[in-house]
Amino acid sequence: MKTVLSIAGSDCSGGAGIQSDIKTITAHKLYAMSVITAMTAQNTTGVYGVQEATPEFVAQQIDCVFNDIRPDAVKIGMVSNAEIIKIIAAKLREYKAENIVVDPVMVSTSGSVLLNENAMDALKNELLPLGTVITPNLHEAVSLCGYEIKNSDDMLKAAKDISENISGAVLIKGGHLEDTADDLLYENNWATWFKGERVDNPNTHGTGCTLSSAIACGLARGFSVEESVNCAKSYITGALKAGLDLGKGSGPLNHMYIL
Repeated sequence: MKTVLSIAGSDCSGGAGIQSDIKTITAHKLYAMSVITAMTAQNTTGVYGVQEATPEFVAQQIDCVFNDIRPDAVKIGMVSNAEIIKIIAAKLREYKAENIVVDPVMVSTSGSVLLNENAMDALKNELLPLGTVITPNLHEAVSLCGYEIKNSDDMLKAAKDISENISGAVLIKGGHLEDTADDLLYENNWATWFKGERVDNPNTHGTGCTLSSAIACGLARGFSVEESVNCAKSYITGALKAGLDLGKGSGPLNHMYIL
């Protein structure tokens, strides 16, 4: 059985973070492992508290995973502390981790900045260069390229500019574009557009976490980045179309719809 490690925060309501990652990996019939960077008190209506793990404990968790059940792919979600980011990067280099998907959770869906300047620098300089593929949304892509992205031409320019600072592929999620909802994969100076299907479902809690985990599942199975993204997008669409409706806010996806 192929194995996938998620390094991310815990969502006690189960819709995002470690919980959504484990559900996604399990739904793909792969073996899920986790390194928890923080515990959050959150639900579908918002985040009400965060308790970060120490960098030393994050490192200990990574050691325990890699020294026993080596992951075939690694997904990295929200890490808000510069020291935690640095220790994760150091450990991934130490163990020569492969098939790394980095979801650079820097900006919330509403546009609020989630990382301080030190953590942002650590993410850009330490973690993103290790990614086989990074998966910024439009807000995060703006933070990485330094200018506004309003249309598909801007998106392509941003992907090219971001790729100059990393060795892996860039997947910019275009769900908030003015002229389209398409996603752009830029890999080895080649652009591939994935047509976006807008699903009429307000319950989108954890979509970014789920997509990046699904991409990691494809890479763990030996698929190319393009194949992995294509399969992951199909999975997300199905999970949204399943129409799960839980909670008082933006509810979670039905990760198990394919079982």
